[in-house]
Amino acid sequence: MTDVSTDGVRATRASNDVTGLSAAELAEKIASRELSSVEVTRAHLDRIAEIDGELGAFLHVGGDEALAAAEAADAAVAAGEAPSALTGVPLALKDAFTTTDAPTTCGSRMLEGWMSPYDATVTARLRAAGIPILGKTNMDEFAMGSSTENSAYQVTRNPWDTTRIPGGSGGGSAAALASHQAPLAIGTDTGGSIRQPAAVTATVGVKPTYGTVSRYGLIACASSLDQGGPCGRTVLDTALLHEVIAGHDARDATSVSAAVPDVVAAARAGAGGDLSGVRIGVVSQLQGEGYQDGVLASFREACDTLTGLGATIVEVDCPHFTYALGAYYLILPSEVSSNLARFDAMRYGLRVGDDGTHSADEVMALTRAAGFGPEVKRRIMIGTYALSSGYYDAYYGQAQKVRTLIARDFAAAYEQVDVLISPTTPTTAFHLGEKVDDPLSMYLFDLCTLPVNLAGTAAMSVPSGVDPADGMPVGLQIMAPALADDRLYRVGAAYEAARGPIG
Repeated sequence: MTDVSTDGVRATRASNDVTGLSAAELAEKIASRELSSVEVTRAHLDRIAEIDGELGAFLHVGGDEALAAAEAADAAVAAGEAPSALTGVPLALKDAFTTTDAPTTCGSRMLEGWMSPYDATVTARLRAAGIPILGKTNMDEFAMGSSTENSAYQVTRNPWDTTRIPGGSGGGSAAALASHQAPLAIGTDTGGSIRQPAAVTATVGVKPTYGTVSRYGLIACASSLDQGGPCGRTVLDTALLHEVIAGHDARDATSVSAAVPDVVAAARAGAGGDLSGVRIGVVSQLQGEGYQDGVLASFREACDTLTGLGATIVEVDCPHFTYALGAYYLILPSEVSSNLARFDAMRYGLRVGDDGTHSADEVMALTRAAGFGPEVKRRIMIGTYALSSGYYDAYYGQAQKVRTLIARDFAAAYEQVDVLISPTTPTTAFHLGEKVDDPLSMYLFDLCTLPVNLAGTAAMSVPSGVDPADGMPVGLQIMAPALADDRLYRVGAAYEAARGPIG
């Protein structure tokens, strides 16, 4: 068996191994021409070839395409025309974003082998920034899941313990980062799918303010909740990537035109470690019964660290957060039911039963039965029921009212404090297969992250320690108001610097 244990991950951090460097360090070395993008990209492709057979982080690896992009990045640097601060630094892209040079499957048989005729806006911005794309990462089918066990193609394993889940739905991106197969990654966050994998793999993940990163070319799960975002191993790395992908896009009707805060400056300022004058709220509803002892202990230590940096910490009550799970699992399936109606076997993707003996309706039914996995079918059925005549007001309508109350809880809290904090997940990573047959237990793993998506605000998960009981990472969630994403980076970078290395 390939060694991808904690010690195996640590081994990549040797000073002579470029895969052990942060994205910011790599960017500096590429800009100064101490390293070439081709060298850096090839080193990560070699790392993928070495260990990903055991981890299953990637669904597709585009070595030739990545090296061609790296050559172009090196040429731009040599000509003094580097287009971004991350020029030449390679990246892993979640397979929910369309790409013209690689299949986009969204982890589903429904789109097996599908080649998009256009790039997503996020993909295009990465290319314009001179960032080579190493490949497409594994995910729960159509981003529906909390463990990356719902992929139609393979299971992804946690690099800290290969018997455990790497989180979901973006477990592939998180596992690629944690195992040093990529220095940067892109994920999507509908109910925690960036932050939750970050927490259980000791990486950093940010869910930006809704509408500040374009959804054009992001295959929809739930349109009012989905948000692409940056993933990295440090707060600064994540900020640098956030700067590349954020900004208004006229092709996304939900894109906001407000300026994106200077998240890179905030991360650099925060690394100085001074949080004097910052007010931090601890959410009463996101701790206590049902939370793992080691998770709560790590959270208390994080609070002490933040207090030591000069922050003022107060308890904050958000009473309607207790209804977030129920509201989310009515709103999301309803939007899923609508969005996934487009996969009808008529225009693109899988087609079953097209032998001349079946009607169009029969082909559609056969295709959807064969192409969608159990979790996707479950959510489509729940959503269709919630939207049906006679039940719309009782279920979907009521859930939207709860969503408004949760947004009001956030607004009231931010009148008292600058940011809110909580554990990112109630427990550390569970074992593969442990919750597959218990959907409700699986859904509860996202308990802390769901409210942010319902409100459309911003949040980050940053590593906060390791539970000594199982040796697995724990995450600290930092939440900020809409369009105040820079607060996440200031607090997160200050905490990261004070906390020191994890594990």
